[in-house]
Amino acid sequence: MAEIQIEFDVPAQMRDGTVLRADVYRPGGTGPWPVLMVRLPYGKQSPLMAAMLDPLAAARRGFLVVIQDTRGRFASEGPWEPWTYEESDGYDTVRWAAALPGSNGSVGMCGGSYFGNTQWMAALSKPPELKAIAPMVTWSDPDDGLWTRGGAIELGITAPWSLMMGADMLMRRHSSDLNGLVSGITGLVQDLDGLAGGGYGELPSGRFPAFARHEIPELGYERSRREPEWAASCRVAGRHEEVDLPTFQVGGWYDIFAQGTLDNFTAMRGAGRSATLVMGPWAHTNQRNVVGDVNFGFAANSDFMGMRGRLIDMQLDWFQGTIGENGEAPEPDTGKVLLFVMGVNQWREETEWPLSRAVDTDFHLRTDGRLTLEPPSTAEPAEEFTYDPMDPVPTTGGALLIAEEFRPGPLDQSAVEARDDVLVFTTEPLAEDLEVTGRVRAVLFAATDGVSTDWVARLCDVDENGVSRNVADGIVRVRAATPGEAAEHVVDLWSTSIVFRAGHRIRVQITSSNFPRWDRNLNTGEPEETAATGRVAHQQVFHDPARPSRIVLPVVPPA
Repeated sequence: MAEIQIEFDVPAQMRDGTVLRADVYRPGGTGPWPVLMVRLPYGKQSPLMAAMLDPLAAARRGFLVVIQDTRGRFASEGPWEPWTYEESDGYDTVRWAAALPGSNGSVGMCGGSYFGNTQWMAALSKPPELKAIAPMVTWSDPDDGLWTRGGAIELGITAPWSLMMGADMLMRRHSSDLNGLVSGITGLVQDLDGLAGGGYGELPSGRFPAFARHEIPELGYERSRREPEWAASCRVAGRHEEVDLPTFQVGGWYDIFAQGTLDNFTAMRGAGRSATLVMGPWAHTNQRNVVGDVNFGFAANSDFMGMRGRLIDMQLDWFQGTIGENGEAPEPDTGKVLLFVMGVNQWREETEWPLSRAVDTDFHLRTDGRLTLEPPSTAEPAEEFTYDPMDPVPTTGGALLIAEEFRPGPLDQSAVEARDDVLVFTTEPLAEDLEVTGRVRAVLFAATDGVSTDWVARLCDVDENGVSRNVADGIVRVRAATPGEAAEHVVDLWSTSIVFRAGHRIRVQITSSNFPRWDRNLNTGEPEETAATGRVAHQQVFHDPARPSRIVLPVVPPA
């Protein structure tokens, strides 16, 4: 086999004259080859890139691989403004890559997270040579997991991501000032290292002080509120019909963008496009079989996929069928759905998402901490707790991408459930297995004496030894029309797929904080951009015939 040729920092000029640079991997031989392209802001040789695509392996499979630093990052010129230029730069780069020597004129894109979104932005710009995209672990609506969730700020990801991205900015800013560079980087690293030890608690959360200290762009919350048109620069939701391409989408049940992956898939299927979906038990940067406290079995590992081979090889096979030498556009509505069902720890092939056979089933919050299929038939006393924003419930597992001291995935909830400000409702041990696959929501009838507050709901699996581990959770930020008056609130816990085994119990936690995953509601109603003083709130959750608080689980009947 002829040797693979690698060119480093190959320049591509954008429409405004800015030069972006890419590493290009050419297979041995004469070609022509289909182009597989990645556009990312983390550095062309970064471990994050390598985790998504092995360029040498792809080149050996017959792809001309292009890996480009996005504008303002590493070897590429221009200002760093998250998302601002990704649609136009994506269009220009696809056209440039398609014309490279050795290209067959067909381009596919791959990668995850930010560089999953660069694929969507390029696809929305409609370069004629772009034939397929394979976005992994990326969002659909940035106000559902990136900037905010249920109205609360995604502080957990906002703070470390913005600070980490600021390092390259400081290096450019102080390129001729060694003392300024050392001082700037030292201060930034101190703030980054200090997040878990108290830095997350700085106020106001909507204008995080560390960003101003280092004069770096933040992830987007504040600017998105100030400039709605700019906020559209990374929003895929509502625009899927503009993308007439096949997609191969990958997500994880414990990924911070889990629901975004599912929403992108359902929207593409709804638009009549060919779409493939793979959902593992994974977190954002962990596609192995051990996630959190749970070993889901080696079949869950993305290098094995239940004897299907490596996930990356599944993607390359798909690309060969869509942009390869004999590739053809798949027919609409074709493509697999491959779900990992936790609890039984098995992959299962489906033809749809969500599953039409799943039945929304109410489990009611009851007095004395019970969770039952039967609704209350008589008045039951409300449950009460006190929420102090200066002593919030600590983030313990979940679909996280925050400071590394906080592990994502399913974790033991005993410390959380021992708190006075966490209500716990639990079923009796299950007589038989019960599968929950689909979108979960909690319907709460609740009251607060604050002007504003948050409601957090968490679904847990309690094993036969009494260990409770989180499955899914969500938050909603509310403003009380009349403080102290009950109102109905719906908490979106996103989606999951799990079998609660016989002998296990289903548990629901209700509280008002999950910090620092989400910023604390200070209960005052002041804007997050200025609020700096909190007040204690007295909370009530009702469960009586007129106000039946409950969690709604999509139960899949036994085959």
